[in-house]
Amino acid sequence: MPYLHGERIRLRAAEKEDIPVFLNWINDPDVTKNLMLVYPMSRFEEEQWYESMMQRPSSEHVMVIELITQTPDEKHNPIGTCQLHNIDWRNRSAEVGIMIGEKTCWDLGYGTETMRLLLTHGFGILNLNRIWLQVYAKNKRGIRAYEKAGFTYEGKFRQALYQDGRYYDVHLMSVLKDEWQGEKNQSGD
Repeated sequence: MPYLHGERIRLRAAEKEDIPVFLNWINDPDVTKNLMLVYPMSRFEEEQWYESMMQRPSSEHVMVIELITQTPDEKHNPIGTCQLHNIDWRNRSAEVGIMIGEKTCWDLGYGTETMRLLLTHGFGILNLNRIWLQVYAKNKRGIRAYEKAGFTYEGKFRQALYQDGRYYDVHLMSVLKDEWQGEKNQSGD
């Protein structure tokens, strides 16, 4: 898959060499508190996950979110991962997931930019009609980023998450292709 370019980020295919960076992120409790990961992950488990992911269709492979640097000779800096998965080609629907693993990149709009880039790819290239996600109700930063990208609240799974001694709702959000095209046309893109 070619790179997908945004203003400040690009998305590229995940490589086996990324595993140490992924391990740092997914074993950081601050990063995973809003993800569906519960246990620490070993390098062996992460390598097994990578091999399993590579067996899926390329449209469902994890992509690395990298900052685009100012000079072409600088190394790009990975800040997270994203993915379209659970693709239902008959109904033209997919679930999206994102993790900004670099905490210094939180609250800077990279999540929103990534989601917009994924919507452009999903609707414009893959010809999907609906892209949806699940987000913990307590993840206000994530919900705000998804709303800015065009996602709409659809409903919730009541008390579907147990964490830190209490239950939380899980929100379901989505965006439809015609909504995305309407928003894109309004913004002048």
